[in-house]
Amino acid sequence: MTAPTLEPEPMTQPTTEPLTAKAPAPAPAHAPAPTPRPAPATPPVITADGAYAARLTHTGGSWYPERWTLDSPEPYAVPLPGSQPEEPGTEVLPMADGRVLIHRVVDRRHAFALLYPTGPETGEVPLGAVECGESRLTLLPPSPVGGQAYALAVGTHSTALWLVAGGAFGPEHVAEIPGHCSGGVWLDREGRLLALDRELGGRVKAVAVDLERRGEVSPLLQIADESDDRVLLADADSGLLLIRSNAPGHERLGWGVLGGTRPVRFPECLRLPDLAVTPFAIQPGQTLMPENCAVALRIDGAAGSWLGIWRPAERRLHQLAAPAGWLAGSGWWTREGTLRLPYVTEAVSCGVEEVELPAPAAAPAPVAARPVPLQQAPLTGRGAVG
Repeated sequence: MTAPTLEPEPMTQPTTEPLTAKAPAPAPAHAPAPTPRPAPATPPVITADGAYAARLTHTGGSWYPERWTLDSPEPYAVPLPGSQPEEPGTEVLPMADGRVLIHRVVDRRHAFALLYPTGPETGEVPLGAVECGESRLTLLPPSPVGGQAYALAVGTHSTALWLVAGGAFGPEHVAEIPGHCSGGVWLDREGRLLALDRELGGRVKAVAVDLERRGEVSPLLQIADESDDRVLLADADSGLLLIRSNAPGHERLGWGVLGGTRPVRFPECLRLPDLAVTPFAIQPGQTLMPENCAVALRIDGAAGSWLGIWRPAERRLHQLAAPAGWLAGSGWWTREGTLRLPYVTEAVSCGVEEVELPAPAAAPAPVAARPVPLQQAPLTGRGAVG
């Protein structure tokens, strides 16, 4: 992707469209009052198809995994406690078959197992362990291939990519990538292309890792030589990419199209002073129309967290009050344009609030061509790197 474009958008206040009852806490004048959440409220990790979610929660100080079933007429949660409480911060990840992957650290060994309900008990299938010394190992977001799960182990000079679930014989080392990698965004529905944010030589650049070519690494974002360019979200249907970069002079949210030739754009409406704006879900199913994809954003300020909805074509940010108990930063879109937000309150242990997509101001014209596979995409500085 090429040099950034700063869109000449009017400097108007974002719209305010309350979704639920007004919260008692005060909020900035230009934003709806956020609804207070019970604490702790650990956001769930949601499968790529939106069928299951998993999170770590607790009762009386004892932490345990919890699986949410989301594709039923009414969502429901199933606790998956083990023989002893889990450590706070233990990672869990839902699998496509309803089991939950758990990542435990025991004596500097990273152990993985699949959990599933068996009546009043919790069944557990050990998958093996990874020993990576002082390296920090974290799970990547759920793969589009629901039976697989990956993790990154960041070492002193390189980052190891591991297949920790779905392999033939336990955890498998997939690739060793020079530099320190973070993030993790899937670029296709086949689970082949993975975007990572790699720090190398003092700069952060997003790269693409081809899992079918033993972790071959290609440049993905190089907006400017001295900029830090990260990929936050991607949609495989439209090719829409949400990025964060300091190429404009300071960190801004921007968007582009995978395989596109137009510059990355940095909409003025996504620049909110003294607020943190983080995208967390893109509407799928908008083939050839990335400008028409709805994007859900978490907005954080001194008064709390609330919801934003934005389309690239509209140049306008809709700000909405979040439902009571929203597990901030989590949610997913249906293809029909409904945003589903998980929440927990004292009265509801597993709830999903539906938010209808605001109608677009005008239907954008289709882009000239479907985003091409990454190996053929006209990305700046294309070529294999180590």
